[in-house]
Amino acid sequence: MGALRSVIESEARDVSQPPSASAGNGPARVIGRILTYLVVSLGALLMIVPFLWMASTAFKGGSAFDYPPTWIPDPISLDNFREVWTIVPFDRYLFNSLFVAVCVTFGEVLTSSLAAYAFARLRFPGRDAMFLMYLATLMIPGQVTIIPNFILMRYLGWINTYEGLIIPTAFTAFGTFLLRQYFLSIPRELEEAARVDGASYFQVWSRIIMPLASPAIATLAVFSFMGAWNSFLWPFIMVNTSNMRTLTVALRSFQTDYGTEWGLMMAGSLLAMLPMLVIFLAAQRYFVRGIATTGFGGR
Repeated sequence: MGALRSVIESEARDVSQPPSASAGNGPARVIGRILTYLVVSLGALLMIVPFLWMASTAFKGGSAFDYPPTWIPDPISLDNFREVWTIVPFDRYLFNSLFVAVCVTFGEVLTSSLAAYAFARLRFPGRDAMFLMYLATLMIPGQVTIIPNFILMRYLGWINTYEGLIIPTAFTAFGTFLLRQYFLSIPRELEEAARVDGASYFQVWSRIIMPLASPAIATLAVFSFMGAWNSFLWPFIMVNTSNMRTLTVALRSFQTDYGTEWGLMMAGSLLAMLPMLVIFLAAQRYFVRGIATTGFGGR
């Protein structure tokens, strides 16, 4: 009975004790989470407001500057979209942008994956120093290399050509760095087993590394496509004929010395955004996984 009494008294003391500090953090944690959601929601709202205004202006027709301003077009008009397709060869500009973006994406994924595999797996003298020099090019602003690149393109006769729009932008140090970090996380045992079976370095790269690195490949592809699709300065310098313009350069034609056709520009911008939105939604699962699993350490 004495032992039972001691156990009961011990349990009573435990029950009478105040809750631990960690249990008291529950309400504070909930409040902190609510505040975080509010801040994030406010930031998202601020970012989406320009898009909503662009869509509203695109559907307003000729009433883009009515006072007081309204968010919901009344009536909803498709005149701006019709004029965009008739005033300028919008379909040609759309094809140019799509062709350039696809080629740049393919070239960057191909060259970056090959270079990343070499830096991640092959051992050769000066590898680390070369990789650091390669990364150092990320600190050079793109505007600094525009004039040398333009002179080179003119020497090669690539002004107003697809080659001039694609080749200078199909090689980036960022893509090599991103894929190298992911390749370092792939177990070497898989490659060693393939090498024992007689696979060459190219076969290991194409049959083992690339399939396993699909999340990082998708991430790089989305970044590359988005950069090529939204590029303005380089196409603006390289192209001076109408049939070679990309969408970003073509949208600039709605702004003249006499004013800006805001309705047409907003309609064209909305149409130009749709392919990028479709690409992102289609690759979202791989994109998020690639961002989450790509490391920035290791050797």
